[in-house]
Amino acid sequence: MRRKKIGTSKLKNPVKLVCTIVTVLFIITQIISTIQLRHVSDSSKRKSPTTNHLSERAKIGEFGETVIEMLPGDLAFTLFLPSEEAIRRDLRLSRNDSDSYAVLTRVLGFSSVPRWILSADLERGKQEAYDSISGLNLFVGKDLNGNVVVNGVVSEEVDLRIGEIIVHVMDGVIMDAEFEQSVRVDDEGDEGD
Repeated sequence: MRRKKIGTSKLKNPVKLVCTIVTVLFIITQIISTIQLRHVSDSSKRKSPTTNHLSERAKIGEFGETVIEMLPGDLAFTLFLPSEEAIRRDLRLSRNDSDSYAVLTRVLGFSSVPRWILSADLERGKQEAYDSISGLNLFVGKDLNGNVVVNGVVSEEVDLRIGEIIVHVMDGVIMDAEFEQSVRVDDEGDEGD
């Protein structure tokens, strides 16, 4: 009987040893992961633009403020925001329209990308493809004058920062063909009245 007890006690020691090693390795992994997350967080804050002035908010306008409020302020997004003039001109939208919120929600889906895209990161004459949050393919580049161009729409202002959101104010509305057709149908109906 003594042999069985000795064999059992020998078996318990390696199990305890393995459990202790696994626990220590788990704790070390957690510590290293936490340190790396802090490093990534700190480096991403350093890479982001540092301006967040009220003058930039004035460039965005009332419609722009409404669109920006729809995005979570603590996540990295790039918004290719139509200017106030472009919204009125291309969408024929005014603040009093009952469906302005619904239209702006669609525009947000077409014109926002869940990552930062800074004008300095773009090469002149070269386009890069990104997917908007609605799935629309956005072809983003820089023209020879240094303006950001998205699907043929040229920027008016670039690299404005509102919280964690990078805003490029565009001289037009970025939209898919179906939504553009629905806007045109409404325009034709307005002309006939």
